[in-house]
Amino acid sequence: MTETPGPLKRTPLFELHRELGARIVPFAGYEMPVQYPAGIIAEHTHTRIACGLFDVSHMGQVRLTGKPGRSASAALERIVPGDIAGLAPGQQRYTQLTNAQGGILDDLMVTSTGDHLLVVLNAACKDADLAHLQAHLAADCEIEPMFTRGLLALQGPQAAAALSRLAPALAALKFMTGAFALIEGARCYVTRSGYTGGDGFEISTPAEATETVARKLLAQPEVKPIGLGARDSLRLEAGLCLYGHDFDTATTPVEAGLLWSIGKDRRPGGARAGGYPGADVIGAQITDGAPRRRVGILPEGRAIAREGAAIMAGGVAVGTVTSGGFSPTLGRAVAMGYVAGSHAAAGTKVELMVRDKPVPAAVVTMPLVKHAYWRG
Repeated sequence: MTETPGPLKRTPLFELHRELGARIVPFAGYEMPVQYPAGIIAEHTHTRIACGLFDVSHMGQVRLTGKPGRSASAALERIVPGDIAGLAPGQQRYTQLTNAQGGILDDLMVTSTGDHLLVVLNAACKDADLAHLQAHLAADCEIEPMFTRGLLALQGPQAAAALSRLAPALAALKFMTGAFALIEGARCYVTRSGYTGGDGFEISTPAEATETVARKLLAQPEVKPIGLGARDSLRLEAGLCLYGHDFDTATTPVEAGLLWSIGKDRRPGGARAGGYPGADVIGAQITDGAPRRRVGILPEGRAIAREGAAIMAGGVAVGTVTSGGFSPTLGRAVAMGYVAGSHAAAGTKVELMVRDKPVPAAVVTMPLVKHAYWRG
């Protein structure tokens, strides 16, 4: 878990977490629940087979509205490689803020509501991200931070059944789309998205309504509270990156395996190619290949390779583990990390150094657990 120095903040659900018996830890500058009494494995499993509710209110929410005669989408495309101009109302995209070297400052979700963009930033980066947005977009956009709003992630195969009792129309949403909805009298913005690799929703709530909405969701028979521990194991087996661990300012989207998130029109030869920081570096890697790649890794046995463990081949270091742990769904140790391009093919045999001992392993295609997004 990431701990940020300084006084810790609390989300609107802090007292509810304590009431539910959560173990609270520092994370990204907040006091957050790492697990509840059932434990991480039980919480992980429940999310995969039923439905879990996560408090992600520590994330940063921002509204971008184009000034008269200006486009928020066109402005945002100056600092991200994603196809934002192509978003129809109600569509959502995943993209990244990049630096001049093509490295990732942060990853973010962007949704068009028609007259403005809703952006969700990582908690540990949100203040720096807001300053970055203000520095680059203020001439064209009204930039409204909404850091006090609540954000709930309702995840799992029974999420639609639970949420549709509160707002029936939301069941019709498809993956990576969103809509406004009244939930317990509060005007919320809901997207069919999340970070577990499964079906689910993220619900942006007014701060004062967050606890009411959360309690109503937890009253549904399918739903249980889930902490950061299971959130981490769920995203790991789904092959999803954790900022500051699986990529950072020295990692390009191509190296991170995120080429799919770069709009085709933004790639070399596209109608809107380049025009964002690091586009030359990223474009060259799209054309010629990246020197290293993020890969999934399955080690033999039960030894868990943690972040920082060396990845070896023929006695030579070829990469580094960035995330490792136990996958309750697969019942085995799993990992992901970066290896030289020459060792990135699925099936490549490697060794992971665990407590100074080599553990046989193999590079595998991600995700480690098949995604189950609902596309209609």
